[in-house]
Amino acid sequence: MTSITRNLPWFIRDLGVSVVGQECYTSLVENLDIGDVQCIKYSISKGLGIGIVAGGSIMKLPQIRLIVNARSACGLSLPAYVLETLSYAITLAYSFRNDFPFSTYGENFFLTLQNALITLLIIFYAPPSPSKSTHLLTGAVSILATAGTLVVLPSNALAALQLATLPLSLFSKLPQIQQNSRARSTGQLSAFAVISQIAGCAARLFTTASEVGDRLVLAGFVLALLLNLILGWQLLIYWGQGQSADSKKLEHEYELVEAVNENDKVEEVQQPAPWQTTPVHQRVATPPPRSSSAAGTRKWARKVD
Repeated sequence: MTSITRNLPWFIRDLGVSVVGQECYTSLVENLDIGDVQCIKYSISKGLGIGIVAGGSIMKLPQIRLIVNARSACGLSLPAYVLETLSYAITLAYSFRNDFPFSTYGENFFLTLQNALITLLIIFYAPPSPSKSTHLLTGAVSILATAGTLVVLPSNALAALQLATLPLSLFSKLPQIQQNSRARSTGQLSAFAVISQIAGCAARLFTTASEVGDRLVLAGFVLALLLNLILGWQLLIYWGQGQSADSKKLEHEYELVEAVNENDKVEEVQQPAPWQTTPVHQRVATPPPRSSSAAGTRKWARKVD
């Protein structure tokens, strides 16, 4: 068997070496040494890492599709997504700056982009208001400014921010958990995204411990796993309950605001300009001359509209 594994095509060999390294490729593939525990653990970690990165590239796409198809972000917490996006971006910058293997943090790149888009969609599909365009522009500028800041930030400050991702992870999930509990519904929250995050966090605990060993990153994944498990539990207990009273009330308020805006537009169109108004003239009839046969001295005048 080793005569076959040692003579595999060059492209298979190069791919294997690029993933697990020359030492583990020789041990596991060419020599078929299944007793090399360290290389087996490392190879499993690499495989999981690549799978997580690939999954992260599409993890939030179902959530984006749900929002766009429904033309509503009902049930999604804007503060939760803002904080979660910031947490992903900090972890991405910290891992890149410390030269960690891309397979240990690559999903954060895709999740940061997808979360930023979801954040803007939540603002875009919020109930109509005069300041919606301003909020949307502010959100886009804030995203770009945050990305630029993380690029030029010193390494020691970035390490402090990585420590801050622990409370960020906590506060990013709490608004969504509270909103689900209050509404007794998960609204447009994607089950695929939540389940993928649970599986990804669990796998990341193994890959981080095997390849990186950074306690800050490891603690962040532990906390994220616990909070995602709570969201998963809410999806389970609120599944199939439909819209709650709170979500229906929110939609009703949305419709009322739209109706008021439409009425305002109609009034603006129908109301003539000041120079187009025609002054109203009142005509007053002149009384006929008094005749000699008129009885008494009765005086009268009549207004004709």
